[in-house]
Amino acid sequence: MTTDEKTRYADAELEEFRQIIQEKLQKAERDYELIKESFMNGLDNGTDDTSPTFKAFEEGSETMSKEQNAQLASRQEKFIRDLKNALIRIENKTYGICRVTGKLINKDRLKLVPHATLSIEAKNMQR
Repeated sequence: MTTDEKTRYADAELEEFRQIIQEKLQKAERDYELIKESFMNGLDNGTDDTSPTFKAFEEGSETMSKEQNAQLASRQEKFIRDLKNALIRIENKTYGICRVTGKLINKDRLKLVPHATLSIEAKNMQR
């Protein structure tokens, strides 16, 4: 049976994707914790120079670092949420079905982007 004829991935294929997603989810959660720790502890880096120029530079750098960490944390939270939603779609046996075209998303694409909800065809239509 070709991909065009299938309406969903077989249970064995879904299990393969589940394993990929769970591995990515574990790594993403570890990365998120590191970002949070960096955000909480990154402000005290042991430089107590009191020169006004250095102090102003350091404060500007801290602000930028805080903003970057907040952006990283936000992106990581979204990625984790997307991976968890993909696991729900596996449970519902709707995983890998394009939400625009209703066709199966290419297996190679799902291996690279396991939380994808759009086929390349649908993604290209958005542009």
